[in-house]
Amino acid sequence: MTAGAPVELPGLDPSWSRWITVPGADGEKHLWHVLDNGVPDAVGTLLCVHGNPTWSYLWRRLVAAAPPGWRVVAPDQLGMGWSERPAAPRTLAQRVTDLGDLTAALGISGPVVTVAHDWGGIISLGWALEHRPVVRGVVLTNTAVAMPEGDLGPALIRLAHAPGLRAAVTVGSSVFVRGATALSWPPLPREIRRAYAQPYPSAARRRAVGEFVADIPFRPGHPSRPAQEAIAEGIRTLDVPALLLWGPRDPVFGAKYLADLRERLPRAEVHRYEGASHLLPEDAPQYAEAVATWVTDTFAAPDAPAPARGGTSAEPPARPWAALAARSEDDSPAVVEAGGGSVTWARLARRVSDLAAGLAAAGVRPGDRVALLVEPSADLTAAVYATWRAGAVIVVADKGLGLRGMRRALRGAAPDHVLGSTAGLAAARAMGLPGTRILAGPATARLRRALGAEHDLASLEVLGRASSAPAEAPPDADCAVVFTSGATGPAKGVVYTQRQVGAQLELVRTAYGLTPGDSLVAAFAPFSILGPGLGIASSVPDIDVTAPGTLTAAKLADAAAAVDATVVFAAPAALRRVAATTAEMTGEQRSALSRVRLLMSAGAPVPTPLLRRLGDTFPGAEPHTPYGMTEALPVTDVSLDEVEAAGPGDGVCVGRPVPGVEVRISPLSPLGAADGRLTSAPGVPGEVCVRAPHVKDRYDALWATERAAARDPGWHRTGDVGHLDGEGRLWIEGRLAHVITTPDGPVTPVGPELRIEDLDAVSAAAVVGVGPPGAQVAVAVVVPAGRAPRRAPRAGRLTVAPPELADRVRDAAGIDLAAVLGATTLPVDIRHQSKVDRAALSRRAARVLSGTPVRWGARRGSTP
Repeated sequence: MTAGAPVELPGLDPSWSRWITVPGADGEKHLWHVLDNGVPDAVGTLLCVHGNPTWSYLWRRLVAAAPPGWRVVAPDQLGMGWSERPAAPRTLAQRVTDLGDLTAALGISGPVVTVAHDWGGIISLGWALEHRPVVRGVVLTNTAVAMPEGDLGPALIRLAHAPGLRAAVTVGSSVFVRGATALSWPPLPREIRRAYAQPYPSAARRRAVGEFVADIPFRPGHPSRPAQEAIAEGIRTLDVPALLLWGPRDPVFGAKYLADLRERLPRAEVHRYEGASHLLPEDAPQYAEAVATWVTDTFAAPDAPAPARGGTSAEPPARPWAALAARSEDDSPAVVEAGGGSVTWARLARRVSDLAAGLAAAGVRPGDRVALLVEPSADLTAAVYATWRAGAVIVVADKGLGLRGMRRALRGAAPDHVLGSTAGLAAARAMGLPGTRILAGPATARLRRALGAEHDLASLEVLGRASSAPAEAPPDADCAVVFTSGATGPAKGVVYTQRQVGAQLELVRTAYGLTPGDSLVAAFAPFSILGPGLGIASSVPDIDVTAPGTLTAAKLADAAAAVDATVVFAAPAALRRVAATTAEMTGEQRSALSRVRLLMSAGAPVPTPLLRRLGDTFPGAEPHTPYGMTEALPVTDVSLDEVEAAGPGDGVCVGRPVPGVEVRISPLSPLGAADGRLTSAPGVPGEVCVRAPHVKDRYDALWATERAAARDPGWHRTGDVGHLDGEGRLWIEGRLAHVITTPDGPVTPVGPELRIEDLDAVSAAAVVGVGPPGAQVAVAVVVPAGRAPRRAPRAGRLTVAPPELADRVRDAAGIDLAAVLGATTLPVDIRHQSKVDRAALSRRAARVLSGTPVRWGARRGSTP
């Protein structure tokens, strides 16, 4: 029988608790405890199944956030939580049967969506297979149904499974019970940890915890192994929508278990909550809203047609390698490497063709993901276009993300193969990346074995010459996973199809009038591979791609001379250094840059004074600052002349949309949410929304993020805030995440920052919000003139600004400022070293102004 009941637990409504006596298949009657929101005449039921050693408390947020009209039932499994402790242990098959007995007693007849965590996953799926007529979907969080080949199961569970330890850690003590809530970081609040342990105060109450562990069928011959294998194989035939929500930091169920589930449930949507660990419903409390949204979306209009993505054409889509193929008889240089080596168009086209066939012959299949860990070079360019031609998908995370960011990004993308230089494959091993290894560049047999390389590019070319060309992939097949800069959170994987990449190349070619007579210097690593796709020669300067500020005018000029460049693309941080070192160039270097007709810079706002100063470096160039993002580039374009004609405004003028692109604004609410209907009305601040054929296909394994960004069918929400003016020009005012929500309404930061930076006493400024949402105050952080460096990856120490400077800043800002702080540097993103990390500054400013660390809201902005 039960011992007590859940009382006074955070987030748990006592009215949800219910006890029901259920006749069991074993001939016994069992008393169950369930959480039940009791929705009458429900349109469907969410059946939530916990694992070991948790209980139904795990699902309290989902009970509270149930989709409209849906009933949520979360039982405590027999022997667990507040349900009865049966005399005999329960096997996997018995637990599936037990759950069926309960749902029959509760009158749950469908439609049903199962939701499960941990070892509740396989139990819920076993129930689903036995109740196929009523099952409409499954949701799984950090679980497993099978042991991937060669695996003996999660290490932590195997340890607890050991006979000598099991009784001690699972029954004789509360180590296992309390360990379940100890995996989260930051730590869960004490009252939440106590709530999970509340049903298990004694060895008698914990007996089933140990029995549950003992029933895990790690090895063949275990009594529950046949049931486990039947369920694992059976779900391949469970043709219903699925949602997989995952905590990537889980030491119990790692990435291989997610990969296994995705292979068995190919229709599944996936969302990885970066930073979340094993106990995902606690680490990512927003999961409840995601489940509710998914259920509502899935069952509201499951057959709705896909929305339009912007302009369409009856012409067949251009493939990314089309321009390269068109110049396959050209013996002029196509790519010039930083060290001076070059490859002709004819050689590059032949090499791409051979490598594509070689990749296919070596086992790279259409749709396979190939992580590229190769420095900008002819090898990288050939590998990119060969991978596309083979129908596979490139995965590119540049070094600008930093080693930790690269590891998180690449592991999240789950590559099937890794193609890298010697240093790249060594890094792949250090990062624990999965996949077969392909070496770019020469190496001894011993080094190849040490790196685990099964092939190299040279051998693949030879193999390709003896193999037939791979079949052309469909135009809507995936072809690239690239990553955002991570300036406002973990870098997100962005998926493009071949059609979208082809559309992007055509748009850039048309918007900037590029012809085969042009040539490009790409001083920003992600753009170094676009030259062949645009049909123009390209080179990369000799710089550290993780430090754009290392680019000097001389290095840029040398790269320009190598291809007789007419176009230069560089990040703002790189151009600042170029402008500062222009005087150091020789006459020949000045001549090389004088032939440049088009100077482009993007990735962050480019100050107008900087573009003016660059007139001495590029006397014949027209400066342009295209606006866009990893998800869509370009969106708008503006020249220096157009910026100056527009004059000052509340933000940065980024110009008009380029042909084929539509821009709308989603107005801000008083609390800074962009929830207004899309509009093109001038002067309305809000989130910038974009529609065009070259906008990304989706975020990779980030279903909830993609759902939020694409909630207006056919449109991508950029996360930037801005407004359109009466001339149709777009002005960017900051990021949605950085909007300051004051009692008088939302305030965007860029306009005040620009006005402050006009002061001769200030070299850089950032405006941030301090305080709880809806009651924030604006604080300015300024770098006084003459201080250097202006920006750095980390924030410098903040101090209260001198009164005279503070008064001038307040007069210039045009908004109420609660405080003015001084700094030697402003923290910026790693990739561009130009986007100010206002979130970091806000936290530091709060500490300075309060004198103690300050946190608003509960853990991760959630309620219990």
